[in-house]
Amino acid sequence: MLKQRTLVPSLATYAWASDDAVVICFTSGTTGRPKGVTISHLAFITQSLAKIAIAGYGEDDVYLHTSPLVHIGGLSSAMAMLMVGACHVLLPKFDAKTALQVMEQNHITCFITVPAMMADLIRVNRTTKNGAENRGVRKILNGGGSLSSELLKEAVNIFPCARILSAYGMTEACSSLTFMTLHDPTQESFKVTYPLLNQPKQGTCVGKPAPHIELMVKLDEDSSRVGKILTRGPHTMLRYWGHQVAQENVETSESRSNEAWLDTGDIGAFDEFGNLWLIGRSNGRIKTGGENVYPEEVEAVLVEHPGIVSAVVIGVIDTRLGEMVVACVRLQEKWIWSDVENRKGSFQLSSETLKHHCRTQNLTGFKIPKRFVRWEKQFPLTTTGKVKRDEVRRQVLSHFQIMTSSL
Repeated sequence: MLKQRTLVPSLATYAWASDDAVVICFTSGTTGRPKGVTISHLAFITQSLAKIAIAGYGEDDVYLHTSPLVHIGGLSSAMAMLMVGACHVLLPKFDAKTALQVMEQNHITCFITVPAMMADLIRVNRTTKNGAENRGVRKILNGGGSLSSELLKEAVNIFPCARILSAYGMTEACSSLTFMTLHDPTQESFKVTYPLLNQPKQGTCVGKPAPHIELMVKLDEDSSRVGKILTRGPHTMLRYWGHQVAQENVETSESRSNEAWLDTGDIGAFDEFGNLWLIGRSNGRIKTGGENVYPEEVEAVLVEHPGIVSAVVIGVIDTRLGEMVVACVRLQEKWIWSDVENRKGSFQLSSETLKHHCRTQNLTGFKIPKRFVRWEKQFPLTTTGKVKRDEVRRQVLSHFQIMTSSL
């Protein structure tokens, strides 16, 4: 076009193609084959502007690319940094040791993370740097799952000057839907507390929607407050590559034919303060004894125990219950599983200890795991740090079959 000296006005078609596709970004495929999400220019820019406004990115920031640029979290954050004129530092691949070194060498001020990445940064910092502080980092945005209170505490110790935020989102919504500040060093007494005054705590609080995001909870027939999380607005995808967009029809006085809702596939509830509580995936719930159990809710309770570093809850076919709730747990360093061995003077965990912990956290009886599996290695993860539940289930079933055959 430049060689042919095409007139500049002809470029307007591209510059103002807000409703046209800019990228096809694939989901992480935690529950099946990855899907290509077709995202518009408008969604991409809108979501990047939201991150600038909420995280407070500016031209003085030095951003470390910890997330791959093939995933929506990395892409939208990269665009946000380009829009404000920040400095970019790229890593060929995330490695905790390298990342910590690069943070010091390049005076990094901000980065994004997922719980698995943060856990690796904490572990490596403890072993190689003796828990040294990094006071240069000012902003950390966590996604892909909530940070446990233990991980958050350790993160604050390493990055004492950083404002730590958590975001809940999905590829189909072009990244983040809600934001929540977990730690703010400028407020000495800052503490995350979002109590439900009239209802018992259920799930994980993920904060409030970004200003341009519209969210609603379509209540289940048997619930007065819990239901499917739906969203609509300029941030939603155009469609899956090769398919039409899956939209949810909701009967409200404001509904119009061109404003259909996108089903996020998540189950949640709003509290009286406008905060969204995430309970779990609608297609991942466990049906046990006629009751619904969302794995994420049980996992959030288990990781609050000081002896647990991570947990994955799955459903296993059971002749009496339909499905039995089974928890796979990874132990913190120096903790032992007392069902296997008993050493005096050591921190010990057992099935009964964890069941008691669940009860003290007011977890309903049918949600408490019936069996626990000690997991020795890292849980199988996607490239975005999300657990491959199907793979965990296959390994657990194989483990149970070996135990049965040995009996």
